[in-house]
This record gives sequence, structure tokens and C-alpha cells, in this order.
Amino acid sequence: MLKSTLTTNMTTVRERIVGVKQRVPLLNGETRTYINFDNAASTPALSDVLDTVNTFMHWYSSVHRGTGFKSRVATQAYDDAREIVQKFAGANAREHVVIFGKNTSEAINKLARRFPLSKDDVVLVSLLEHHSNDLPWRNVATVDHISASALGELDETDFDHKLEQYAGRLKLVAVTGASNVTGCLPPIHRLAEKVHAAGAQILVDCAQLAPHRPISMGALDDPAHLDHVAISAHKMYAPFGTGALIGRRDTFERGAPDYSGGGTIEVVTVDSIDWAEPPDRDEAGSPNVVGAVALAAAIKSLQSIGMTAIADHEAELTAYTLERLRAIDGVDIYGDPSPASTANRLGVIPFNVRGLSHFLVAAILGAEFGIGVRNGCFCAQPYLLHLLGASPEGIETMRRNMLAHDRSEMPGMLRISFGMYNTAEEVDVLIDAVQRIARGKYYGRYQQDTASGEYRPVDWNPDLGRYFRL
Repeated sequence: MLKSTLTTNMTTVRERIVGVKQRVPLLNGETRTYINFDNAASTPALSDVLDTVNTFMHWYSSVHRGTGFKSRVATQAYDDAREIVQKFAGANAREHVVIFGKNTSEAINKLARRFPLSKDDVVLVSLLEHHSNDLPWRNVATVDHISASALGELDETDFDHKLEQYAGRLKLVAVTGASNVTGCLPPIHRLAEKVHAAGAQILVDCAQLAPHRPISMGALDDPAHLDHVAISAHKMYAPFGTGALIGRRDTFERGAPDYSGGGTIEVVTVDSIDWAEPPDRDEAGSPNVVGAVALAAAIKSLQSIGMTAIADHEAELTAYTLERLRAIDGVDIYGDPSPASTANRLGVIPFNVRGLSHFLVAAILGAEFGIGVRNGCFCAQPYLLHLLGASPEGIETMRRNMLAHDRSEMPGMLRISFGMYNTAEEVDVLIDAVQRIARGKYYGRYQQDTASGEYRPVDWNPDLGRYFRL
């Protein structure tokens, strides 16, 4: 067993994770400290973020246009949060604007509605994308997908071909900064140079990238700059319901907002509307001030820990996991399985146990070992089906079955995804569990729900309200 990969600094970080010592019940009647390997979906809160929120709540009030002292304090905090996000993204206030919203999905939908596009315009979307960076573009433009390799990496040759193919029509390229399925890191700045040379702009979905690597949008006169990026606080140890779109100011200085109402205008008469300057134009209604404060607090914490320290720890942990996982007979790993390349990817590992449903393996890990993983398609069905090598006939069969509310045979994978607080000791528990499952050494009896595909242990229905109830 590898000794804990946590440095002294990272050990202190683990102690700052809310709920990291929470014990959960197991199928055999015992309890165990929960192991969370589902960080790509959502991270737990940092205690310093929670402390900041609790302190701020004494000063919480309406922001902007309020003359009361609390309102002035809250407004200052909200404006400070915007500046902290801007600097974190490597943006500048002259050329960029930070627009707060619920999450990355909302941010990308906003850009899709605000970016000047027609159905004849082309948006290139990589095959690696989360649905949130694919579906919004299909509604407003002609979308073509950039291919991926067998390991799930962006096919840059195909990208170059499509830039040439759509010359004159291409308006935007939408690409992830880091895959939520395989953890691969597309060369976003190199892609950006090519996009700008083709006369288009680039959006980078940084939801997965932001908790693990620094972001540098760059000035607009830099050929490798990023025009728009989106982040989600709930993936950055601040699950308080906010995210941000950081984009070109000139995009949001024109046109009407997608949502209108309070705070979006300068002047309204019965005959006319004069919209406010960005970002106010695109933040209708009372904003999530608490969420913005939490996001800013999380950013400050991540920066104080050090993005390099986070990346190094997670790379070492990923290499160790791949080494041990590859040694288990019957386990198939997707994406790049090499432990030697973990410095150039995120700590996201998709796998399957041969002959067993991903639904079943996930259920066993949770019920018998207290391990939380994600299984299924990870909101990236086209990419996942590509990685699985699904045939057109197989995809159509899946589609028909799912539309008939039968997910029992739905293709999918299991996903391990690391946070900066995870340890090698936790990995050892996971490896032992997967080894047992692969050998058929689990003890529970499980029943599948056809509609959802999920397995549940037979005759085990713990009272969830005992652990938390409103």
C-alpha cells in the first residue's frame, strides 16, 4: 500500500472539508466513514467557505440601490466577489464581464441566447462535451461535432479539417476545458489560436477544470485568448447555488437580455426601454449574493492551497489508482489508462467490471462499502457511447428501450473522480471492494428497477429521515 499521498498542507485541507468524517450505514448493520469519489458531480463544502457564509449572513441584505448600512456592506461583498472571480479566470474588467447565475449549464444557455447566431451559422462542438455544452447550441445554430480518438481525446486533425470546411460560416467553437468522463485536457489555448485565425470565437466549459487547474483567459489581443468561460461553484467546494459566465464585454453590450426585469434597465417608460450596462443587463432580479460570496471564498481558499499542489496531489493519487485498478482481472478502464500520463489529465477514471451492470456495481459499492461513485452516462451520452464503441444499431436499440422507460440494459460506466482531500488509503478501500465484486464476493441480494435501471438491496430500506429531515 502506498503511504498517504497527502502532504502536510493537503492533510490540513482534508480537515477543512465539511462532512469528511461522516459515517454511513452499511448493509450488514455496521457503519463506516463515507468515501466520496463523486467529486466531478459535486464537491463537498470547504469549512472556511461555510464559515465565511455564516459570518456574511449577519450582514446579508439587498444589494445595489440600497442606502442602509447592511445593504452597503452586502453590495460591497457582491462586487468584491465579482472581482475575485474575474481575476481567478485571468480576465480583465475592460474587456470582460462576470455574470453570475445558477451554474455552468445556465451560463452556457445564456451565452447561446446572447451570442449573435442564426441557424445558418456553424458552431463546432467537441464530442467530449457534457450535454450542457452541446444541447444549447443545437437550438440556435448549425452544430457539427469534432471527433474524438479511441482514448477519448479531441481529434485535432478533424478539428483542423472542420475549420477549413466551414470557413466563412463558423462563428463559435464550444469545447470543454477538462472532460468529466475521462479527465482529458484538450489543448484549449492552441485550439483558440486556430479558432481566432478562422475568424471565430471560443467558449471553454471550465466546470471540471476550475477546481484543479488555473484558468487564464488572456487579453483579446493575445491570439490564444479564451473569449468566454463558464464555472460552477458546486464543483469548487462552494455548493451554495451559483456559477459564473466570464465573457467578452462586447458580446453583452449589445442586444436585449435573455431574462428581463428588475435591475436590467437604466430607463423604462410606457414606450421605451433603455437597458443597463453589463453585467447588470444580464442579471435579472435579486441575485444569489450568498452564492457569489461563497464562490469567492472558495476561490481564495483554492489559491491559498495552491493550484499546483492540488494538481500534483491528484495526479499522484490517479497514478496510484490506475496502477492498482489495472491489476484487477475483469476491469476495463476507458480513456488513457497510463499511470505515467496523469500530470496531463484530471483525476477522473471511468471503468467497468466485465459481466456486471454498472448499475449493480455502483449499488454494491454504496451499500456494502460506503463508497460513493457515479455511474451511467455522466450527462455525456454521445461521448460515452463513442468510448464504449457502440454500434449504430446498438444506439438505436438503447434509444427505443429508454423511450419505453426501460433502462435495465442502458450502456454506461462507473466513474471515480478525486477531490483534493481524497487519500491513497481511501483508494485502497475502493480497490479491495472492486476486487471482491469482480470475484463475485459481495454478500447482498439486489433487485433492479427497470424504469431507472438502478439496483437496490433486497429488504434494506434505511430510514433516510433519521439522518436528515427538514
